[in-house]
Amino acid sequence: MSARFRLCVLLTALAAFTTGLCAPVTAHTAAPHTAVLDGARLQHTKTRLEHGDPRLRPAVRALTVRADKWLDQGPWTVVDKPRPAPGGDVHDYLSQAPYWWPSRTPTTDNPWGCPYVQRDGERNPEVDSGTDRQDVEKTFDSAYDLSLAWYYTGEKRYARKAGQVLRTWFLDPATRMNPDLDHAQFIPCKYDGRAIGIIDFSQSYTSVVDAIALLDTGAPGWSAKDRAGMARWNTDFLGWLKDSDFGRQEAAATNNHGTFYDLLLAGLAYATGDKALARRTVLDARSRRIAPQIAADGSQPQELTRTRSWHYSTFDLVAYTRLAAIGRHVGVDLWAYRGPDGQSLFKAVGYLLPAATGAAAWPHPELEFLRYAATDVVHAAADAGDARALRAVAALEAPPGGDLWALRPAAEQLDSIAG
Repeated sequence: MSARFRLCVLLTALAAFTTGLCAPVTAHTAAPHTAVLDGARLQHTKTRLEHGDPRLRPAVRALTVRADKWLDQGPWTVVDKPRPAPGGDVHDYLSQAPYWWPSRTPTTDNPWGCPYVQRDGERNPEVDSGTDRQDVEKTFDSAYDLSLAWYYTGEKRYARKAGQVLRTWFLDPATRMNPDLDHAQFIPCKYDGRAIGIIDFSQSYTSVVDAIALLDTGAPGWSAKDRAGMARWNTDFLGWLKDSDFGRQEAAATNNHGTFYDLLLAGLAYATGDKALARRTVLDARSRRIAPQIAADGSQPQELTRTRSWHYSTFDLVAYTRLAAIGRHVGVDLWAYRGPDGQSLFKAVGYLLPAATGAAAWPHPELEFLRYAATDVVHAAADAGDARALRAVAALEAPPGGDLWALRPAAEQLDSIAG
């Protein structure tokens, strides 16, 4: 071997070694197979963060503050509520209808104070004690925040906590939830469960689906067994959602309940590999949801009848914009759809812009106006190419805890009331 050849080998090896030293260290390189979030965009954002993009630092700080608060909380489980669901199985999820109130003072003979009466928009504090509603929201929120925090920072503690939260609620035999919602939003002395209780999950479970996809990219403590277990749970839950009487009733709803049902159905279908069902659900939403539920001026008549018309108008658009995000993965541009009278998602967001930017008062009934409730859906419209929404972004009100759009660009429900 000549001296010149040996020198070339040495220089080549040295170049490879120094390149390895200087390259960014990334624990997971594949884009996450997220259902709502754009995995490639997340991957690009992570690369920007690794290269020190200062524009991302405020959002990362806000995210890690949220994630840190979950580290000493939970995990939560359906089996520790004071009394089981009406069927008697401690593994059944139970929640109570939020806007139904006792009409009488509880007594020994009538411990619930029945009959219950509806007071729309007024949340009965009973729903937050004695059932699983608050715990499931903490499970969903913490899994999402922690998984995102791990993905962007690489801090193992976030991933391990997210895994513990998910295993406890969904997988461990002693503490797991049955994959159905037979007893969601029950009304004492009236119904053991109701179809509209599906919204307890449809409003935010797709965030959990995305959290799982993030962990699946190589999170420490998240095993192949965990991945397989969640895939089975989601498949079983999707089967219940499609085939149960409650699922069919919720699919037929003509307001935000129907929109969120479609979101959950499409998200679960995509995550479990049924892309044909996901695509069909998004396609059907054009004539089944947008055309009849959004007016020519962009208002949502069904939501404007509520005592919390601002909340429900923004809430429904969370479902629409997230469904549109799933559509992107299956080749459907839901933003491009125009109904027979010009109805569109862009018009629906545009209807909110004066109030969302503080330029005008919201002209409909609202028990508690929270301007920031529209922030994410305006971001979504801006990202989809709407010039008015893009101009409005600078005037939006950041939600409590900061605007996280740069890190998780998909609309979330930003105010707390739902049902």
